[in-house]
Amino acid sequence: PELGRIRNLDKIKNKERPEKMKKFFFALDTVLRYKEQVLDSLKAEHARILLKVRECENVIDELEFRHQQCTIEFQQNKANGMMINEIRTYENYLESLLIKIRRKKELLARLKEQEEAKRQEVVEAKKETSSIDKLKEHKQTEYDKEVQKQEEHFIEEFVTTRDAMARLSGRVSHA
Repeated sequence: PELGRIRNLDKIKNKERPEKMKKFFFALDTVLRYKEQVLDSLKAEHARILLKVRECENVIDELEFRHQQCTIEFQQNKANGMMINEIRTYENYLESLLIKIRRKKELLARLKEQEEAKRQEVVEAKKETSSIDKLKEHKQTEYDKEVQKQEEHFIEEFVTTRDAMARLSGRVSHA
């Protein structure tokens, strides 16, 4: 045991450290990166669907505003007297606006369903990424503790070897 300590002391004197631990490696890093890419892609798809929802809502608002304005105009013109063909033109136009509004609302409902489904996919992808990330953090903590343990062991061995050398030096000089 003393000879081993003396060899370690030679390493220490020559500023050599015992073998270092390998650099931290997380086996699921590739999977984590892939999951993060999937998550980013899903977020982008979700954002595109949300944009379509907002655009559709704006179109509906515009159509409803035009319908409301046309209805007011129609009522005012009827009060002042109108010809039958003008009345039919207003009625047909108002009906066509209502049809467009109904179709856009149906489209909006489908878009909202798509948005909700995509949002759920994003949530699931976040959960998967988060769980792998937490596992990586846990493994990193374990690795850091092991490195610290080896460093402490190295220091302890250094002190023990130094003390042993001092004792040997003392014995040799007295002999």
